[in-house]
Amino acid sequence: MFDQLDAVRSHIAERLSEAASNRKSPMHTPVVGTADGEMRVMVMRDFDTGSWTLRFHTDARSPKVATIGEGAPVSVLLYDPGAKVQIRVKGIGRVESAGPVADKAWAEANNFARRCYLAEAAPGAPSDSPTSGLPPEVEGIEPDDATLITARENFAVLLVRLESADWLYLAHTGHRRAQFDLGSGEGRWVVP
Repeated sequence: MFDQLDAVRSHIAERLSEAASNRKSPMHTPVVGTADGEMRVMVMRDFDTGSWTLRFHTDARSPKVATIGEGAPVSVLLYDPGAKVQIRVKGIGRVESAGPVADKAWAEANNFARRCYLAEAAPGAPSDSPTSGLPPEVEGIEPDDATLITARENFAVLLVRLESADWLYLAHTGHRRAQFDLGSGEGRWVVP
């Protein structure tokens, strides 16, 4: 099925594009890791094929924002069990809470998604009881635009410019694995 490096590289780009645009894609919610060893599942919001850049949304008060800042290593693990394809990518992440990219992402988000940024405390803050962190008046509803004005200051985008990709195809006839330097476009087959 996969026997040409160029086809595998194209496959990686296609899978990342699908993951960003199709919420039913098994790769839509990959695991994102930061240099401090923390990992979390995040929703992939966009993939720019020209620059090999992934976009995620995050709370500007989140601990990962301080870890990543204006540039730090980020890894992303995507897996499709039906297709038996794993993609691991690494790059440099940066967080933007202001500017055209963040403003556009905020404008494109629906009010249910924006509601998350109304949380009264930062992600990871201790609580005496189970909580979403949301104010009671927006719990379980789609707030109007006026209610969400204060949420914008807590919204940020995480952009990860990918530098490398590791692709693994699991097959009973024999697994296949390839690695790519996405800057140069060079790839190589490796033992799975």
